[in-house]
Amino acid sequence: MPLVTESYTSQRARWPAMGRHILSQHDAQSVVVYQAYAPRIGRFAAEHRFFGGDFKLTRMSWIKPNFLWMMYRCGWATKADQETVLAVWLKREAFESVLAQAVHSKHIPEVYGSAAEWQRQVARSDVRLQWDPDHGPTGAPLQRRAIQLGLQGETLRRYAKEWLLDLEDITPFVREQHEHVKNGRLDQLVMPRETVFWPTDEATVRRLGLDAPPAD
Repeated sequence: MPLVTESYTSQRARWPAMGRHILSQHDAQSVVVYQAYAPRIGRFAAEHRFFGGDFKLTRMSWIKPNFLWMMYRCGWATKADQETVLAVWLKREAFESVLAQAVHSKHIPEVYGSAAEWQRQVARSDVRLQWDPDHGPTGAPLQRRAIQLGLQGETLRRYAKEWLLDLEDITPFVREQHEHVKNGRLDQLVMPRETVFWPTDEATVRRLGLDAPPAD
């Protein structure tokens, strides 16, 4: 399932400049998320099309639907133990279920009311949610916020194999595009085509605090 790509400059022109948005490559069946691992973990996953080997189901694992957010976190596949970047095609209904059970990693009074209620929801959920500043290709922070989701327990177990439609090692593509960034050629930068993802469940939309995408 090859990634659909498009120039960075054309995408940047249509992306929202600020607010909380889930930017991703998605269609009616799938949502692409990204992870970066040490080569021994990433290569096993790419070869077997599921997570196993040294992949730890006992640890929280973070997925990112936004390609540039993943590039910022892994330094375009240059950081230690993040040298292998994976694109993961996740069943859309599975991604929706992850969003539906996500609980913020810190107490948000307008969402949870009391801190005690937030702690109760944390204890019941396998998914943590964080909104962080998104970043451009060079690492400069943006006003737009990017989402990342931490998976553990039964949700992580299902993600690691059952929910996967496909999985690909995209490290060569990442390194090729990083050369354009390093040499100031952003007009030549190509990346996965991403648009705003909007959950089907309006309660999830409200709890995540998503901002409405700009009108076409």
